Amino acid sequence: MTLEKYTRDYLVRSYETDRNNNLRIVTLLNIFQDMADKSAYEMGLGLDYVYSKGLGWVGSNYEMIIDRLPKMHERIHITSWPAAEKKVAAIREFEVFGEDGKSIIRASSQWVLLNIEKMRPVSLKENLPEYQIIPERVIDTDFPKIRETERTDVETKFRVRFDDIDLNRHVNNAVYVLWACEAVDPEFRLTHNPKHIEMSFKKEGRIGEKIKVITECDGLNSICSIQTYGGGDDRELARAKIEWQPWIEE
Repeated sequence: MTLEKYTRDYLVRSYETDRNNNLRIVTLLNIFQDMADKSAYEMGLGLDYVYSKGLGWVGSNYEMIIDRLPKMHERIHITSWPAAEKKVAAIREFEVFGEDGKSIIRASSQWVLLNIEKMRPVSLKENLPEYQIIPERVIDTDFPKIRETERTDVETKFRVRFDDIDLNRHVNNAVYVLWACEAVDPEFRLTHNPKHIEMSFKKEGRIGEKIKVITECDGLNSICSIQTYGGGDDRELARAKIEWQPWIEE
């Protein structure tokens, strides 16, 4: 049987939109994660299977191009599929279509299979049953390295909350994207939306840890480093590069 793209229609609810009536970034990423889980389950590679083997899927990279964000009560159509397989990483694509049928969001993600006890990557071929891919990419990317910040234009500090933690017992990937999008001047964020997001996930954040987000801003571009501090084992958890576009009220 030929593998088909996993599809879902989704109605954007009022509580899933921000003050500008755009679908929240964190909600969008949560939808992507839910679709990835259900698609993997249908392929026999879902959380139940990998957990039973002492393994777990961990996101390592995201790249996303946003033409516009969906609005409240808009019915959107989303597709997802496994697009490539590396030694220890799987590539999964996402595409969102607006109510008018036009493609409005395209995203590529990279997932690593880990031995949970050792927290080390393991070979996909040696630990998963054979599965099909659809060799079609919505973004032609190899997830290039994001450079370090060179100065601090904005610094934000807070603690990891209980609700930031997922089943893997560390900060969920969607939360890092939210933190990166929030780590600019509030007045700038009120009038701009992300256009192109690149995320690199490096280490696990844990409940109660102190977090600081160091952001370098240059016009419509920002680079940020999400770090722990004050805990004795300070580390960089994630790094983000965002290109912004002015938000125009419709």
